[in-house]
Amino acid sequence: MTEPPEDPAAPATAEPHPPSGSANTLPGGSAGSIPGGSAGAIPGDSTATTGPRSVTTRATLVGVVVSALLILAIVLGSRMLRNFDSALLPYAVATVFLAFGVAYRYTVWISAPGARRLFRQGWRSLFSYENFRQAPTALPKMIATYLGFQKFLGARSHARWAAHQLIFWGCILAALITFPLTWGWFTFTSGSGAGPGYEMRIWGIKILGFDSLSVLGWLMFHGLDIAAVLVIPGASYFLWRRMKDRGASTGQRFAYDLVPLIALIVISVTGLLLTFSSIFLHGGGYQFLAILHMVSVVFTLIYIPFGKYFHIVQRPAAVGMQLFKYTGRQDDKVFACRRCEEPIDTGPYVENLRGTMRDLRLGFDAWAEYCPRCKRVLRGSAYLSQVKKGFK
Repeated sequence: MTEPPEDPAAPATAEPHPPSGSANTLPGGSAGSIPGGSAGAIPGDSTATTGPRSVTTRATLVGVVVSALLILAIVLGSRMLRNFDSALLPYAVATVFLAFGVAYRYTVWISAPGARRLFRQGWRSLFSYENFRQAPTALPKMIATYLGFQKFLGARSHARWAAHQLIFWGCILAALITFPLTWGWFTFTSGSGAGPGYEMRIWGIKILGFDSLSVLGWLMFHGLDIAAVLVIPGASYFLWRRMKDRGASTGQRFAYDLVPLIALIVISVTGLLLTFSSIFLHGGGYQFLAILHMVSVVFTLIYIPFGKYFHIVQRPAAVGMQLFKYTGRQDDKVFACRRCEEPIDTGPYVENLRGTMRDLRLGFDAWAEYCPRCKRVLRGSAYLSQVKKGFK
């Protein structure tokens, strides 16, 4: 093990340095310098600082374009609104706001230097023929394990993993049914007007015919009820955990952590009550329940881009980053700590991190080449040598 080399150009008497790993206690360099350049000017850095106003303008334009494309898709997919159900108009309007919010927030997110670099590297790895040739099954496996079954949650808690799976698959099923129906892409028609024979059409094209009294027919008409039955126990578990678990409740915020869970439960319960009302109460209270259900769904759809559920949109981008790290390990591009020579991460990932830190002009990107333990040792050594000289 070797200590970071001292810079011979460093002054003989230096001002006391803070114990943190700041720019004036860089390993392998003099006070206030970066290896190969200064903290104020980074050689080769062509990243221009983007002002908040320009980012907001660009994000707004992207949101407007995405919303306009969705409106066009609704009009065309519903055969010029012939298959569009006007009773579902509030849901359709909410999905347009959802599209705008997701596009706006996503554009702002990837405008940050760190997210932009990870985003580009992820897509580059995703469409790399070399990566596909070396590991053709890596991407499908990561989509299944990282996005679908989310095995990384199982390492924290099996109960949390199970609850998250119930919410995830329930919401996926509900979205696959609700969105196409809301947009008028799916229609269920009966030649007799009252069944039991129905035809399922997509964009006006007949896909299949089924009997509403059959098992397939029951599943088709009760898909949202099944989704609600999946979501309720999952959301209830997390709500109970946030009420009882001291670690979870310490830093929670009502609007950010509790409101999404309550909204999911309200949507699911009111949806089940609509079915209960139509079957057992002959429609009693149906109108009130329908309005309550609609309000809760619309509120949740508008909330998604600006609340905790935005991670649903962010998560797929992480698959590309996982592939980026995976291919680096396959190529034996593992970067070792400069001090203890223990592996830190893949070489391309460490270099990507250093590039992000240079883009942000943080001035201490050299610390990325050291493992966490060695960072603490070096900071402690700097503290003893510069701040507490002579302290034993």
